[in-house]
Amino acid sequence: MQTVEALHHEAMELVDRAVLARQCGDIDQVTALTRAAFAKERAAADLVANEWDFEPTRSILHRSAAVLAIECAQLREAERLIGRALAGNPPTDIADELRDLLIEEIYSQRQAIGA
Repeated sequence: MQTVEALHHEAMELVDRAVLARQCGDIDQVTALTRAAFAKERAAADLVANEWDFEPTRSILHRSAAVLAIECAQLREAERLIGRALAGNPPTDIADELRDLLIEEIYSQRQAIGA
């Protein structure tokens, strides 16, 4: 089984590659790399989901996975990740960022598309 750190590192490398692909205008590659990064980061968050004493890493991984889920237009999955992060004991600043993501990104996108 891969470690949390290895999964996170791989996810961030994929994000870096997606940024480069975006700069080159390769939208198909951006999509593929972002989805792959999301899968890795979600797997890392899953590994620490019940590690209540592993803050702030636990909530940071969930926030990162939620951001990638939003980029992949997987709003319900992002909402689940945010809820799981907030169910723990995240530091106040991270909890605020998670709530902002929920309101500013997820809810506003849902209203924009009428979902």
